[in-house]
Amino acid sequence: MLTADTAAETLLDWYSETARDLPWRRPDCDGWGVLISEIMLQQTPVARVEPIWHEWLERWPKPSALAGATQAEVLRAWGKLGYPRRALRLHTAADVIAREHGDVVPGDVDTLLALPGIGAYTARAVAAFAYGKRTPVVDTNVRRVVARAVHGAGDAGPASNTKDMADVEALLPADQRRAATVSAALMELGALVCTARSPQCADCPVFDDCAWVRAGKPAYDGPAKPVQKFAGTDRQVRGLLLDVLRGTEEPVPKTRLDVVWDRAGQRDRCLDSLLTDGLVEQTADGRFALPGEH
Repeated sequence: MLTADTAAETLLDWYSETARDLPWRRPDCDGWGVLISEIMLQQTPVARVEPIWHEWLERWPKPSALAGATQAEVLRAWGKLGYPRRALRLHTAADVIAREHGDVVPGDVDTLLALPGIGAYTARAVAAFAYGKRTPVVDTNVRRVVARAVHGAGDAGPASNTKDMADVEALLPADQRRAATVSAALMELGALVCTARSPQCADCPVFDDCAWVRAGKPAYDGPAKPVQKFAGTDRQVRGLLLDVLRGTEEPVPKTRLDVVWDRAGQRDRCLDSLLTDGLVEQTADGRFALPGEH
């Protein structure tokens, strides 16, 4: 079974040799760059995030720079990363960081949690990866690694914040910097080697200590996980509607939006949800635009 001693000794060596060279992992990347990366990476692949991340940091190198942008500019720059409410939450957080924290992203978990739109995972990720703090960082990949290597299960069951945090914290060495690197290594291991469908056990640095391997790799028999789809969903329709508005700086009549989806009921429901979420605004004459752009 994987323990803190074996995790630190094995994972640190493996990570130093094989970790991807991602820009937000480099020593010159500050807390602002890490925060942007963590918000963008939520449910979005690295390959899609990296070019947009570079564009954002070049355009808005400090929180105050982003805070000074309009919501429409932020949504347009977000492009097709998906889940655009993340962009508005980051915009709001940037304003608070600029005004209340000297334009520097805080390094303390509790202070980060107090920022608008910053949840438990993001706060701990920024504290660990930007400031080298010893704090458990738990995402889907980490939960899967722990389920297999520590508990001998084929995959993680239902999320339990208290249990998941305790499981990961038990694997972290006492030293702050080493613990932060182990957190990154656990995440990298789940993303590249200990994957959900095709784990590369022969390449795994903790193969000899993995409880799942020792148990004969039993199949996961827990609750079925919902399969996420995209085609035909409200998420797809919302994206198509936003694409129209991102492509113009002038408000558009509803007829411009009606052509993107032929199911009127779903299309109108999605437009209403965008209005409710503050991602779209309606003008006095009944046209539609990105927030503040009319």
